[in-house]
Amino acid sequence: MNSVKERLVNGIVKENPTFVLMLGMCPTLAVTTSAVNGLGMGLTTMVVLALSNVFISMLRNIIPDKVRIPAFIVIIASFVTMVELLLQGFIPFLYDALGIYIPLIVVNCIILGRAEAYAYKNPVIPSLFDGIGMGLGFSVALTCIGAVRELLGAGTLFGIGVMPESFVPVSIFIMAPGAFFVLAVLTAIQNKVKIIGERKGKDMSKIQSGCGNDCLKCSDTGCAKRLIDEKAETAEPSREKAEKPKKVRKEIEIEEIMDEETETTGEEENENA
Repeated sequence: MNSVKERLVNGIVKENPTFVLMLGMCPTLAVTTSAVNGLGMGLTTMVVLALSNVFISMLRNIIPDKVRIPAFIVIIASFVTMVELLLQGFIPFLYDALGIYIPLIVVNCIILGRAEAYAYKNPVIPSLFDGIGMGLGFSVALTCIGAVRELLGAGTLFGIGVMPESFVPVSIFIMAPGAFFVLAVLTAIQNKVKIIGERKGKDMSKIQSGCGNDCLKCSDTGCAKRLIDEKAETAEPSREKAEKPKKVRKEIEIEEIMDEETETTGEEENENA
């Protein structure tokens, strides 16, 4: 149960795909013109993410390492097609609102990232809850952004008027610049809450997942540094192996030259004698 709870909390709060990892920016900025659109996109992505994680985890010992990325894309595309047809048949207004961004879920970096970093290396149940946690985190983020944009840009919330009649909608929040502004403000609030928590002595560190490092400090102490160190360690023995035959050949050549000089000197001494 602790592992399941950890995966859920990890995706919703501590490694939120939108506010912490900054993944999936294309649908985040494009479809969050309303809370309904944001919630619909988030839940659609969550379903695909959870199901693809389960299947990839089940097939992790069968899929060859060299073709794992194409295999991931085929599995994800299959579930995206199913979800797209279900939306078209049962929730047509949401299908029309999301448009091209439904098939684009296939190449969503959140889904591919969790498949590569977690599902391909872990059992089925943890992978399922990892997908649900990440999907819920994505849904919460998109719904919050969509709600703020809809409230300020149209004076409604989930299509219901909540602002007084004197309220004048700020139309820029429904446009692309408003999406960037709302995302920046909500991310800043999330970071501020984290900083305040750290100052009060609370443990605000991320639950380790995949590489286990803090993505916000990756360039200093995380994946990039570790990969550089690993490459350097791997390259050193290879360089030594490559240089060893050269040294051996050079020693043999030196010995041959010395033997030739010795033979030449001996022949000259015999002729002089």
